[in-house]
Amino acid sequence: MNDEVLQRKSLSEVNASIDATHRKGWRKLLAFLGPAYLVSVGYMDPGNWATDIAGGSKFGYALIWVLLMSNIMALLLQSLSARLGVVRQLDLAQASRRTYHPVINFILWILAEIAIAACDLAEVLGMAIGLKLLFGLPLIWGVSITVLDTLLLLFLQSYGMRKIELFIISLVAIIGASFLVEMIFAKPALGELARGFIPSLPGDEALYIAIGIIGATVMPHNLYLHSSLVQTRRIDHSEKGIWSAIKYNFIDSAIALNAAFFVNSAILILAASTFFKAGMYEVADIEDAYKFLSPLLGNEWGSMLFGIALIAAGQSSTITGTLAGQIVMEGYLNLRIAAWLRRLITRVIAIIPAYLVIILYGESETGALLVLSQVVLSLQLGFAVIPLIHFNSDKEKMGVFVIKPWLKISAWFIAGIIIALNVKLVIQEVSKWIVSAGDHAWVVWMTAVPLCAGAGILLLYIILKPFLEKRTKEKEMKIPHGTAVTLRDLEKPVYRRIAITVDFSSVDALVIRSAVAQGSKEARYLLIHVVETAGAMVYGSEIADLESTEDKAALEKYLLQLHELGYHAEIKVGYGNPRRRIPEMVKSFDADLLVMGAHGHKLVKDLIFGTTLDTVRHRVKIPVLIVTAQGKVN
Repeated sequence: MNDEVLQRKSLSEVNASIDATHRKGWRKLLAFLGPAYLVSVGYMDPGNWATDIAGGSKFGYALIWVLLMSNIMALLLQSLSARLGVVRQLDLAQASRRTYHPVINFILWILAEIAIAACDLAEVLGMAIGLKLLFGLPLIWGVSITVLDTLLLLFLQSYGMRKIELFIISLVAIIGASFLVEMIFAKPALGELARGFIPSLPGDEALYIAIGIIGATVMPHNLYLHSSLVQTRRIDHSEKGIWSAIKYNFIDSAIALNAAFFVNSAILILAASTFFKAGMYEVADIEDAYKFLSPLLGNEWGSMLFGIALIAAGQSSTITGTLAGQIVMEGYLNLRIAAWLRRLITRVIAIIPAYLVIILYGESETGALLVLSQVVLSLQLGFAVIPLIHFNSDKEKMGVFVIKPWLKISAWFIAGIIIALNVKLVIQEVSKWIVSAGDHAWVVWMTAVPLCAGAGILLLYIILKPFLEKRTKEKEMKIPHGTAVTLRDLEKPVYRRIAITVDFSSVDALVIRSAVAQGSKEARYLLIHVVETAGAMVYGSEIADLESTEDKAALEKYLLQLHELGYHAEIKVGYGNPRRRIPEMVKSFDADLLVMGAHGHKLVKDLIFGTTLDTVRHRVKIPVLIVTAQGKVN
């Protein structure tokens, strides 16, 4: 799809790095296994543990059906995320960037970054609590040590995507094995466990915990992550090849998410078989669960395995959170920074609130901080789910791979449930803040309430935008744009200052020829080229890499030839985003005509079909002449 290649590939350093084109049978399946396992750790991170423990200790096995329902929801949404990445070769952030206004995209990026930081906060606390439980390390020191794991992902990335996947799968295996042994020790009542799959809600408090379980299950950063990770597989891009990739990625998702379902179920079953059975209905804290497990199970391995699984869950989640952060920054802003700096920024943002709570209120309040992180995630979830459904429902972009009506209805139903329950959770938590603030409740009314209201308005806009655009298009097709005007002064317009974009391809000669035909030798010409390398994006005109140097030399060759032919011309090299730099240079030159080629250089190719042309046309306020490679003028 030519309109989708202006932006760098998602996770470009590992994009299409694993060949899945020439494999068959179980070898083909193995080639596709991996991405969903990285996603699945988000469904078993420390932020999920508290709700699972609370559900099991308070209501026994009664809420295990909620976990099953959440898993089905997650499977459907993650399969949509994988489909988007496979079909359009875009991650969710990139697709959003091509759809929404830059201001909206900037807000969505901020929200995504907050969600990732909130998720990272849960992982920091989980790791720190695990270190405290196993080694007696004070929580404040455990939080500090988590900064060091910024180096782990950098180390793993140097060995390629397969090594990262194997590392995560190993951690998931440790978590699963730990809880399998725990359940053997716990000896759950199988009859009561089976009845837990029959939907029931024993009281209002059970509804609240069910909301927490569902709200903590589908993580927004996982939807960004999955749509990118599936692109690490090199596939056959024929219709048959894409359908095959969709099928195998669904199998990958089903296996991995069922593993996550097993872990979450095991935590709930463990709590039900020990705490609920012993009448300890108020155990909801991870540290309390750790302390009580060994006495109830009758051996010291119960608590130790619990602590090991907790550390493995925190460490695996922190790696996937880093990748998600890279994806949303590159996708929404088309900006890349050093991996170590990206990781360090996310981790510092996460540990600051952890430090403040531990220092000011003590270690006992970390449980409340975990709940807060889940509320923040809940607030952001709709901004990932709704665009994902819209993008998969777009027949124009998805073609034959657009989701079927029954799948679309199911997705909207699930989105409605998730968003409604999460909104309810947010309202409940904000109400608690207002009550607990007492005389200082005005602070909550001046900060949290307006932010939530603004988020609601933005969510409503994202929901309605495609439907409003569809109505507008239909109206434009039915109603004429206006009445005919009287034609006067049909002489050829005189252009004195003409700007020309060049990209050092075969179309350049046609572009320059068309430009001088409009102005002849009496006009002044400005040859424009924008360098879009990663370095140019960051350092601008200070960059001195090979591509920038070669581009400037090539531009000077065009200039010399025009001077020899008697034309008055000058050159200008821009750096960074062409949608911003081209209008700036055209306005600075005070041009009265802009001539552009239909194909660009590297990241600026297929310009006429992309969003760059539309943005430039709206910003320059002068006629724009487009020349295609076949010499046609638009």
